[in-house]
This record gives sequence, C-alpha cells and structure tokens, in this order.
Amino acid sequence: MTTFLGSPTFHAGTGNIRGTESFPDAARKSLADTQLRANLGAATTTIRNKRIAAVAEVDDWEELRRAGSALKSQVMARLPELLVQFEENVTARGGTVHWARDSEEANRIITDLVRATGSDEVVKVKSMATQETGLNEYLEVNGIAAIETDLAELIVQLGHDKPSHILVPAIHRNRAEIREIFLKSMPDIDAGITDDPRALAMAARAHLRRKFLSARVAISGANFGVAETGTLAVVESEGNGRMCLTLPDTLITLMGVEKLVPAFTDLEVFMQLLPRSSTAERMNPYTSMWTGVHPGDGPQNFHVVLLDNGRTNVLADDVGRSALHCIRCSACLNVCPVYERAGGHAYGSVYPGPIGAILSPQLTGTTGHDDPNASLPYASTLCGACFDACPVRIDIPSILVHLRAEQVDSERHGLPGGQDLAMKAAGFVMGSEKRFAAAETASRIGRVLGGKKGRITSLPYPGSKWTSSRDLPSPPKETFRQWWARTHEDTE
Repeated sequence: MTTFLGSPTFHAGTGNIRGTESFPDAARKSLADTQLRANLGAATTTIRNKRIAAVAEVDDWEELRRAGSALKSQVMARLPELLVQFEENVTARGGTVHWARDSEEANRIITDLVRATGSDEVVKVKSMATQETGLNEYLEVNGIAAIETDLAELIVQLGHDKPSHILVPAIHRNRAEIREIFLKSMPDIDAGITDDPRALAMAARAHLRRKFLSARVAISGANFGVAETGTLAVVESEGNGRMCLTLPDTLITLMGVEKLVPAFTDLEVFMQLLPRSSTAERMNPYTSMWTGVHPGDGPQNFHVVLLDNGRTNVLADDVGRSALHCIRCSACLNVCPVYERAGGHAYGSVYPGPIGAILSPQLTGTTGHDDPNASLPYASTLCGACFDACPVRIDIPSILVHLRAEQVDSERHGLPGGQDLAMKAAGFVMGSEKRFAAAETASRIGRVLGGKKGRITSLPYPGSKWTSSRDLPSPPKETFRQWWARTHEDTE
C-alpha cells in the first residue's frame, strides 16, 4: 500500500502534542496533588462503571467492535483514494477543501479565512484537532477571540487551564472549583450562585447564548467525514454543537485525515460504538451532519481543512498505524490505572492516557532519550485493560512494546543508560546456572530488608531509582529451585 498523502517532504507533528518534561517527572508532581487524585478517581470510576453496564446491554458488542476495527483498517489501506473522493464531493456541494501539512499551516489557513469575513470573534464546538494545533492561542495572537461553547472546554478556557481528558477536559476540577472559576470570569453572574450542577449549567448557558446569537463565524471539529457524500458529522451532548453548526454565516471545520469512513452506511457501526464507549449512553443526545452549502439554510460559506500533522508518518508504520483508528471515545483513559492516578496533564500532549502514549510520540517523532514524548510508551503497566475497552480493538499494549523496542534500538550505539546496564547485568546473571543460583541466594537479603511488611521501600543507588517511585515485593521464602527439589525428589 502507499502512504504518500501529497506532502513532498517529511512533516513531523507540531502543536500541543509534546510536553516540556518527561512523564515520570510530570506524574510525580501530579501524584502529590491529593485533590486531583480524588477528583480523577471519583470521575473515572463513575464513567467506567456506567460504560460496563451500557456495553452489557448489547448482545453483539464484540461483533460491533470487530466491524469497527475492520472498517478503520479499510480506511487506512485506502486513505489516499478516500481523501480525494471526499474532496471531490465536498467541492461538488459548494464547500471548499484546504490541505494542511502541519499545525502552523492549519492555523494560518483558518486565521486567513476568519479575517476574510471581517470578524474578530468565533464560536467553537469542541475539537481535539484545534487543541492539537493550538488554534485558540494562534487566533488570539492575531486579534481574534475564540469562545469555547462545550461546557467542559469553557471551564478549561475560563480557568486559563489545560484539558486533561479527551471527553471530559475539566475532569480534574470539582464543582466547588468550577464555581470559583465562573465567579472570577463571568461578569454578569449571580454572586450568590451555588455549586449545584444545574445552577452552574444555567450560568454557562446564559453566558454562551449571547455569543451564539452574535457570532458570524464558527469553527468545528468532526467525528467522521464520509468520503462517498462529503458529509461531516459531530456528536455531542449539550446542543452547543448544533448552535455553532447552524447559526453563523461561515463554518470552518478542521479534521484529521484519518477521520474518514468510506460510505454513509458505515456510520451505523460507529454511532453504536461511540456513545456507549464514551458517555455510556445508548445514543448521543445530538448528532449533527452537514453536506456542503444549502442556499438560505445554515452557513453559506463552508470550508474543510484536512490536517496531516504527522499522520502520514504514523500511517507508514505497519504496527503503529492502528493508533489512527481511534474514534476519541476516551474509554481507554477511564480504565487505565496509570491515567487514573497521574491525570492527563502528566502526558504533556492534548492526547493523554493510553491512546496518547502511542499516538503523540508517533505524530511528533522522538529526538532521543531526553525527548518528553520518548517517555510516553513507558507510561503503562501493560495490563491490557485499554485493549479490552477500546471499541475499535486498538492493540495499545502491543504498540507500546513496539515503540519501546524502537527507542531502545535507536539508542544502542551511544553511552549505555541505566536500563541498558540493568539489562546487561540481568543477561550476565541469567547466562550462567551458577551465577543465577548465587543471585537467588543473595536475594535472601531482600527478605530482611522487606521485614514484616513484605515490601522493600528503600534501596541504595542504583536500586533507589526503582524504590523512589514504587515498592519492591520481598523475595519469597522458597526459590523455584528449592520448591522443585522438594516436590520432585523422584525426578533427580
């Protein structure tokens, strides 16, 4: 298959998909925030349990997962052809398609389109792609105000914060914190507002209604784009998306090139998989679909910006390309024991959790051991819960191992790091029966260090590199050799 999507040169992904510090360093700070851990634990547990119940209602859930996976594999195999077909159909129905190789190009195209309307303000429906490119910051520098209309996105924006979850960007905030943000940021809010969810939602609704009615330009993302019709689809829960997609004169949609499906009927599969996996709903409250321009009805100027930003590089990796199958449901985040404790900010990228750990380093590429994204494939216990939860069966654990192997191979010719030395030491010991037996004997010292608790909590360097972040179980009273000799005397 070909992976050439029209970019004549290599374009690594840029934008908000690389942090400034490694995952272990960032996670250590997050773990010290007890309020953050409490907020995350409560929210992910609730969503996780609801999802399990919603999925259990569907008898053919596994068949749906396999159908979703097969459709996405088909899209990746035919992506160049489907993109051309999509462009032809959008253009035929009065829309305009733009191609962006990276985040800078996408932001520049969108800014020029907004300027051409004479507007200095846009309303936005939640879009991971615009978070990825850092569009809001780019527009602000160019004198254009971008107003987020999704409630969670609005909370993040008003709090001058960063999203920490794909589906619930403000998952790290509780009701009391949101109330404080609203009081500081909304000029006309009732000073006596409580932290009751309905009261907070009504305050946000009043704040946004004025923006919906005055904005002449809207910017959206897209959950799916249909190649055979040029149709785009957004699913959401609050109705803000429908307001953005219908009221303004100009609609600009930024969509990653991997969001295509071949045919309109393919949406049937994903419209069953996505709501139950993301919000544990049988169907999402609002599904908006639009195809080109319709005179006198809806936006009269319609643009689609197709974003590469490193996706071609991901597609070129036979093992890693299935990361592009992601439909952004966030189910993998809600079952991940690492995400639940460390939170989304520790990943540095707008794509946190297990899917972010494989997608972000592939989009950007990595520049060596000190690259923050090089640490992301290690932000996992490899427990496999993410694969079990993924509605399109992305084998995230296998891709994590694949990316770890690539990184290790890329560093073989430099100075050995701590992991290299540890592996060489383990290989030396395991390469000799006598040396391994001696190591087993020496491990008895660990039982003394573990004491009655059965856990070693502190070791001198270099063992401290392990015990500084986790305990080490004490060695068992009996080694495998001793157990074998005791229970298999007749086989000697």
